[in-house]
Amino acid sequence: MNRISVEAFKEAEKLPLIVVLDDVRSMYNIGSVFRTSDAFRVEAVYLCGITATPPHPEIHKTALGGEDSVDWKYFPTALEAVNYLKDDGYHVFAIEQCEGSTMLQDLSVEHTTDDKQRYAVVFGNEVKGVHQEVVDQCNGCLEIPQFGTKHSMNVSVTAGIVIWEFAKKLLL
Repeated sequence: MNRISVEAFKEAEKLPLIVVLDDVRSMYNIGSVFRTSDAFRVEAVYLCGITATPPHPEIHKTALGGEDSVDWKYFPTALEAVNYLKDDGYHVFAIEQCEGSTMLQDLSVEHTTDDKQRYAVVFGNEVKGVHQEVVDQCNGCLEIPQFGTKHSMNVSVTAGIVIWEFAKKLLL
């Protein structure tokens, strides 16, 4: 299937995107985010607050090794992770429904071979979402349009949609 090894993955050019998980409680969701991040060669996953860290059997069950290929880092709070990313030049978006949010399909990203803009996206707790102080510190909010009766989606599904949108705009 022409899959690369973990070693080749580590050396390969990455999508200039870091995924931040803010108090995500389900290890299956965490594992799913790792697996999707592997699929699109995301730069790293930042695990914050109560978000569990590898190694763990429940993370591995859905990550299927993505936790080994994708770099990850732990921060005590997502606010610390966002401040770290902004200090390092990343443009950080909270994935959250809020006043003034940008619909995901309207996202405009810059990507040139000379000067890459790097991005980070923050996904929140399955019930409470992204902490308000984290939203306030981000450069903006992105929202996925929804047309049904529910006002939210599973965090790992949301991550898949958002990562794919960045991949389309930055790689294709």
